[in-house]
Amino acid sequence: MADRVPNWLKQRAFLTPDRPALFFEESTWTFAQLYEKSLCWAAELEREGLKAGVRVGLLIQNTPDAVCVIHALQQFGAEAVLLNHRLTAAELMWQLEDAEIAAIIYDSIYEKKVENLKGTFVRKRLSDTFVAHPFTSKEEFSLEETCSIMYTSGTTGKPKGVRQTYGNHWWSATGSAFNLGLHENDCWLCAVPIFHISGYSILMRSVLYGMPVRLYTHFDEKVINEALKRGEGTIISVVSAMLTRLVETLEGSYHQNFRCMLLGGGPAPKPLLEACAEKRIPVFQTYGMTETSSQIVTLPPEYSLTKLGSAGKPLFPCQLKIDAPPCAEGEILVKGPNVTKGYLNREEANQAAFMNGWFHTGDIGYIDEDGFLFVLDRRSDLIISGGENVYPAEIESVLLHHPAIREVGVTGVADKRWGEVPAAFIVERESVTEEELRQFCEARLAKYKCPAYFIKVNTLPRNASRKLLRRQLKAQFEHKS
Repeated sequence: MADRVPNWLKQRAFLTPDRPALFFEESTWTFAQLYEKSLCWAAELEREGLKAGVRVGLLIQNTPDAVCVIHALQQFGAEAVLLNHRLTAAELMWQLEDAEIAAIIYDSIYEKKVENLKGTFVRKRLSDTFVAHPFTSKEEFSLEETCSIMYTSGTTGKPKGVRQTYGNHWWSATGSAFNLGLHENDCWLCAVPIFHISGYSILMRSVLYGMPVRLYTHFDEKVINEALKRGEGTIISVVSAMLTRLVETLEGSYHQNFRCMLLGGGPAPKPLLEACAEKRIPVFQTYGMTETSSQIVTLPPEYSLTKLGSAGKPLFPCQLKIDAPPCAEGEILVKGPNVTKGYLNREEANQAAFMNGWFHTGDIGYIDEDGFLFVLDRRSDLIISGGENVYPAEIESVLLHHPAIREVGVTGVADKRWGEVPAAFIVERESVTEEELRQFCEARLAKYKCPAYFIKVNTLPRNASRKLLRRQLKAQFEHKS
């Protein structure tokens, strides 16, 4: 395949200019309008003195302006650094310095957070008004060129910037199309954050497929259910916590054109899948990560109950294997053109993750005799809370700075609403209240990372080499519950 392809949005606006690209509340944007607005923003970045190849941080929520800015960075030739607005100013600053950003574009609701960021980078509000200037967009994209960077925590708690190329996004969209097919009336509902790979990949597929996106600022199960019943979407991406809320509040059934509930964020419980089958909701379970630019393994709905707990088989352009004998448990290895080229400024991590062309996910699983993948542990200690990745080591590092704490161990425990939430097991140095610890964490961590439970214990379970046994912590919590 050629290394260079036509500028995606420019080509789409040329091919189907009047086709709807984006629905938001009561408004509609065509691909031509989306392209023109993105050029306005690209011209403004040029006027600020920025050059192609720089990195620009995006602190955004799900709005049409944010979508335009994402595309503007592609027209300009800048790398988008997607920032999680739930992070604290200190957490954001670490990522901005690591990425060496030249500018940050932010939604005005994050004004105070941005005011606390130190640095000489250009700062632009999404709501800023400016005089339009002419701008000549790129004619082509190189598939090897970095398009976006998204930070994901490692098991040490140190965030790593995942580099996603135009080729990664191209092949992710291609693999998804081979798997789900393309229908003329397709519309992808996006109620997941566009700073996550789940939401960002929907925007890329929209332009490549010529398919509209119906965008929501946040997830509201009642609003989404009504939209799907009215036939306003054919596909939606969700995590288990979202799907549970949809099923629990659904009265009646979805419109006949609804064809795919794309489920990520870990395996779904059997009762939930049975409820979906009863309501004739077509659930496609998936396995993927930021490093694979969205899904890389998918289970079609016809196998959702017979292969309960399976993530499915790899998408057509991708490969999958287990670093173990057949049907035995081992590390999940993946290969494909949608897999990241590596982490930003992390040579050691890159050497550990990539071997002989295979990406070592750090997740444990097995492949059954029929070729279906079963994921046993998400990077062993990873907590997935409402679709967000939470790493115990990061929380432990924060809590160990509290003078009253001698030791701490964090694990994920089941939660009906969020799937899992962090629970912290504390060995005290001196007496401290749960409220003090909660406030201490909230001042230093994003809210979704803060422990939901603080359990005081005399000792923490460790093995002979003094390694913390997190599974025993989970068992202790379940026993007490």
